[in-house]
Order: sequence, then structure tokens, then C-alpha cells
Amino acid sequence: MSRSIKKGPFIDPKLLKKVLRQKQMGDKSPIKTWARASEIPPEFVGHTLSIHNGKNFITVFILEGMVGHRVGEFAPTRTFRSHGRVVAREISKT
Repeated sequence: MSRSIKKGPFIDPKLLKKVLRQKQMGDKSPIKTWARASEIPPEFVGHTLSIHNGKNFITVFILEGMVGHRVGEFAPTRTFRSHGRVVAREISKT
């Protein structure tokens, strides 16, 4: 279920403040964040975020196509190993 249009998109105020400060200074170092629920506004384009996935930080460069998505979508929390292993069955000759 999406957020109400009346409320507008959720953008973490601390994260937005850090990005705007960095844009003003011209700094391009990654910004550490735990705000996975924050939506990506157009102001974030061209910046690098280090997004926490529960264990470590994953560095993501924000592009135009990411605007409108959540920050956490680009730092997966689970690692897919494989589906169940298929064991080859030997057919015994009787």
C-alpha cells in the first residue's frame, strides 16, 4: 500500500540535510545511512550513499532512474545461495 498523496513522500530529514550540505560543499564522499525507508528525491542524484543492510554497508551511486524508489531497495538484505539440490538417482539393474 502506498503513502497518501496528501502526506507526500517520506524523506528522512537527517539524510536530506546531509545530502544538501554535501551538495553545497561539493564533496562526493559516501554518506552512511540506516534510513532504508526513505524515498529517493531528485536532489540525491549524483551522490553516493552507503546503505546499511543489517550487517554491513553497501555503497550505491544514485542515478536518475532510482528517483521515486526507496533507499533500501538497492541494498539487499538476503543472499540467494541456490534452490534445493537435485540428487542424481542411480537406476539399479535387477
